[in-house]
Amino acid sequence: MSTEKQIAANQANSQHSTGPKTEEGKAKSCLNNFKWGFCGAFKVLPLEDQENFDSMLSGLRAEHKPTTMTETLLVDKMAQHYWLSQRAMRLQELTMAEDLPAQALERQFSLYLRYQTTNDRAFHKCLNDLLKLRAEERKAQIGFESQKLKQEDHARKLSIEKRKQDVHKMDILLAEAKADHQLMLNLNLEQSMRPASGKENPLAQAQKAA
Repeated sequence: MSTEKQIAANQANSQHSTGPKTEEGKAKSCLNNFKWGFCGAFKVLPLEDQENFDSMLSGLRAEHKPTTMTETLLVDKMAQHYWLSQRAMRLQELTMAEDLPAQALERQFSLYLRYQTTNDRAFHKCLNDLLKLRAEERKAQIGFESQKLKQEDHARKLSIEKRKQDVHKMDILLAEAKADHQLMLNLNLEQSMRPASGKENPLAQAQKAA
C-alpha cells in the first residue's frame, strides 16, 4: 500500500513530466500507444505517406500488367505485404532506439521481426502464385492454339480431298457426256445410211436398168 510520501512523490513527478518534446520522442511515444495495423484490413497509417504507397502500387501494376481480376488482386496484395514488411523494419529501428529493459526490447523486436518475415513470405507467395497462374494461362493458350492448328490442318485436308472428289466426279460426268455424244453421232450416221421408206436403192435401180 502506498504511503503518503510515495503518493506525494508520484504527483510531483507527474507535474514535471511534460511528455516527449522532440519529433523522435513523439514517434517513440506513438510506438507505444498506436495499433500498427498488422492485423485486420490493410490501410496506410496516418504517419505514413499515402502517395508513396500509391506510387509503389502503380509501379507494380505497370511492371506486371495484370489482365484479370485475380491477377490484379495478387499484385495489390504484393504491394500491401511489401508495405507492411517495410513498416515492420521501421518499427524494429524505433524499438532498438528505445530505452527499454533487455527482456522487453527483445520481446518487442522479435514481434516486429516476425511481422516482417511473415509479410516477406506473403509477398513472395503472391508473386509465385501470379507467375504460376500466368504459366498455366500460357500453357492453356498454347494448347488452344495447337488444337486450333490441328483443326485447321484437318479442315484443309478435308477441303483438298473434297476437291479431288469433285474433280473425279467431273471427269466421270465429262466421260459420260463424251460417250453419249459419240453414241448420238453413231445413231445419226446409221440413220443417214438407211434408205428412205418407199424409195428404191440407187444401186438396185442401176442394176434393173442394165
